[in-house]
Amino acid sequence: MNPKKDVKQNLESHSALIDDPMNYINRELSMLKFQRRVLFEAMNPENPLLERVRFLGLLGSIMDEFFMVRVGGLTMENTTKKGHFYFENLTPQMQLQEIRKEAHKLIRDAQECFEDELHPLLTQAGIDIYHYADLNKAQRARVNAYYKEVIFPVLTPLAFDPGHPFPYISNLSYNLAVLVEDPNGMRHFARLKVPGSLPHFLPVHKAAYDASPRAKRVKKHAFVWICDVILENLGDLFPGMKVLEAHPFHVVRNAEVELQGLEVMDLLEVMEESVRRRRFGSVVRLLVNKDMPDYVLKILVDNLNVDPQFIYTYERVIVLRHLVQISQVDRPDLKFPQFSPVTPQALKMERDHTPEQFFAAIRRSDIMLHHPYESFDPVVDFLHHAAIDPDVLAIKQTLYRVGRNSPVVKALLQARRDYGKQVAVLVELKARFDEESNIEWAKLLEQEGVHVTYGLMGLKTHSKIALVVRKEDEHIRRYVHMATGNYNHITAQLYEDIGMFTCDDAIGADATDLFNFLTGYSSKEDYRKLMVAPVQMREEFQDLIRQEIANHKKHGDGRIILKMNALVDEGLIRSLYQASQAGVQVDLIVRGICCLLPGVAGLSDNIRVISVVGRFLEHSRIYYFHNHGKEIIYMGSADLMPRNLNQRVEVLFPVESEELIRHLRDDVLEIYLKKKIKAWEMQSDGDYDYAQEPDKGELIDVQRWFLNQR
Repeated sequence: MNPKKDVKQNLESHSALIDDPMNYINRELSMLKFQRRVLFEAMNPENPLLERVRFLGLLGSIMDEFFMVRVGGLTMENTTKKGHFYFENLTPQMQLQEIRKEAHKLIRDAQECFEDELHPLLTQAGIDIYHYADLNKAQRARVNAYYKEVIFPVLTPLAFDPGHPFPYISNLSYNLAVLVEDPNGMRHFARLKVPGSLPHFLPVHKAAYDASPRAKRVKKHAFVWICDVILENLGDLFPGMKVLEAHPFHVVRNAEVELQGLEVMDLLEVMEESVRRRRFGSVVRLLVNKDMPDYVLKILVDNLNVDPQFIYTYERVIVLRHLVQISQVDRPDLKFPQFSPVTPQALKMERDHTPEQFFAAIRRSDIMLHHPYESFDPVVDFLHHAAIDPDVLAIKQTLYRVGRNSPVVKALLQARRDYGKQVAVLVELKARFDEESNIEWAKLLEQEGVHVTYGLMGLKTHSKIALVVRKEDEHIRRYVHMATGNYNHITAQLYEDIGMFTCDDAIGADATDLFNFLTGYSSKEDYRKLMVAPVQMREEFQDLIRQEIANHKKHGDGRIILKMNALVDEGLIRSLYQASQAGVQVDLIVRGICCLLPGVAGLSDNIRVISVVGRFLEHSRIYYFHNHGKEIIYMGSADLMPRNLNQRVEVLFPVESEELIRHLRDDVLEIYLKKKIKAWEMQSDGDYDYAQEPDKGELIDVQRWFLNQR
């Protein structure tokens, strides 16, 4: 035996496993597996009925965005790069082929879930969804009257002939392809868009059309598909013509817009132009029903320039995202029980407490908020107190997705307009699908005198941080709020996220340096406590993994727990594989995409991957390193993806309070890792298995557990 030779062979074997592309799951296929887990929630009879419908609507939205962004991006990248490391050896074209197979089955299964299971259950529960032919005489009369008064005036049939070019088909639009015949026997094609401004399901009960208070008290829920009503009344739109046939279709366009061709003089103008360009992206999915004849389909395919691989044919065209309307029916008995988020004890104060009392609470200790179990109101209070407090000199904040009617933005406007505070805000205009909303907020803030910057070209500012500068006696103190989620009061009720208040001097100084980087000119590369991407986050994160490996070799107690939305980055996956090969226990709680393969002999024997999908969207990022008992925890906005580490301004902040570290370790992370938790666990072949009930006792719903601990 030659020990040195054995060690060398072992190292080579380990290296070969790490270098094998088949040990890295393709990102797009991993995303489709996540969507399959969402579909499971729609199919799961343990969930309330209307929540199951909501999951189907959510799946539809996720699927639409997947095609707009990921499939759209692959079509733009559809060339094989020599020497490129493709996960699972799948080139862009091969990925598109695999996506088609998986996505087609996923959409089919989702439609069957609604038609065969949820629709009948809704009927049994007293929520009827009719086709027009199923309506009785009185119901037809009411619906037809609504059609004539409300629907007909907004419908616009668009002809296609030598005098009329083929009409523009907007992204995500639901349409009818109509064939009519004129008195001379000539056939003509027209496109009719079903207006997105109208409900996709029309109420059919009399009470829905009766404005009297007594009628409004009547709780009846019955709907008819708007498309059916329009189809039944098509003759009104083509007087003197004979309607031969009409077929629904749905279009999804590429939303990945190339900006390189735009002259970058003003980022606001650039983003406004990019939003306009997106509307004309190439078609990446065309949904049609199987009854659409080839000659009608050819008109669509030829004029929309649709690649055949993007045509999806089903029994009927059901746009899953439209089902969200049904999930909003007022039937609390068919939904998850309502709950009221609590306020942490440290911030429980009298109703008329002062700003000084609020800031004093932060001075006593760092304060953590776990949403949605704990209220988002303290975040709004933080900004409100900063606005009205005469000792506050400045407020600085990043805004990524704030939503409509935002109390956060109102507090910033109040600080500037009513109290003359120095307010600086970075509004990220490149927040995908929130561009238009953010553009409007940016303009409004500017009009009120707020210092607004729009982000950096080439980098998307995804960090969640607010800085308040306050004069206290003869000194300046900085208060900081940092979070894993957006400053959005609506999603704070739907997403699982964690935020923290601190007045730590070093973090405050880092926050100041960060805002100088975002709003001015700075090439600072050394932050005191914060990890900032794309500056030094990747290197410092890898250092933490290497440190855990070194500690394990010395002490044998290596442990890493990482909770995130997605794990994609090749470099960090390699580091985690190396940690496993060194014997470090690695637990990964990854909601969505995970490109790492656990449980592979000699590569990832010591890695476990679980995914939790439930009532709330798991969104927090928590990164734990045992560090031989001197535990290290970082939290923040960054997932472990190339875009987060290379193309975004991200912040991870340390949790240094022993009490908060213990809370995050024992009362948060370890709960997710219990054997009896309702979760999906990835197997060594990349598939996920759902947890099975133990012999004694039921599985624990981790989100319900957190609700019960409030």
